[in-house]
Amino acid sequence: MATYDYGAQQRRSGRQIAGIGIVVLMHILLGWALVSGLARKVVEVIKNPIETKIIEEVKPPPPPPENLPPPPPKLAPPPPSFVPPPEVVIAPPPTPAPTITVTPVAPPPAPVTIAPAPAPPAPPAPPAPAPVAAQPAITNVAACKPEYPPAALKADATGTTTIKFVIDASGKVVSADVIKPSGPSREHRLLDRAAVSSLSGCTFRPGRDSNGQAVGAATNVDYVWKLE
Repeated sequence: MATYDYGAQQRRSGRQIAGIGIVVLMHILLGWALVSGLARKVVEVIKNPIETKIIEEVKPPPPPPENLPPPPPKLAPPPPSFVPPPEVVIAPPPTPAPTITVTPVAPPPAPVTIAPAPAPPAPPAPPAPAPVAAQPAITNVAACKPEYPPAALKADATGTTTIKFVIDASGKVVSADVIKPSGPSREHRLLDRAAVSSLSGCTFRPGRDSNGQAVGAATNVDYVWKLE
């Protein structure tokens, strides 16, 4: 008679159901990965080349050797042997003979005589005026008679005014100067100015030389001021 273990059959059924559930879950996850592109990213990552690096082993430095002999001591060079310098005898320089220096003395300079500069030549003497046989004269005294200044007339001023006239060869008056005033007062100066002003407008006859030719000359004219 066969024995049927129901509990074991239940356990096997449970494991089968769990395995089927796991397979179904994996299919679901694989489908979701295909839809979302996750599987493509995983494939690309797998396709990338794998870089490999070789790391060299760092070897430690070798240990220093033991029991090395000490370095030899440094020997100083021997001092140079002393050689005395040769003895040199220097003779004293000879005493120079005394020299006599002669300084030539120049003779005294000869005296210099400075002659006075020659005097400049005297200017030529002006030509002597030709002798005048006839002096210039006024030809129209009545026409150029001076008028008595009112202030001088009121002050009863009188006197004689002497005027020097220079006349050229044509009878024209060149200059007229008072050489003797009529008096010291202000009214007398009025008389002198009036005489010069009026008599300078007179007509003059020029001077004449010994040959009768008209020449320029000077003449003095006396004008008498008197109350009438």
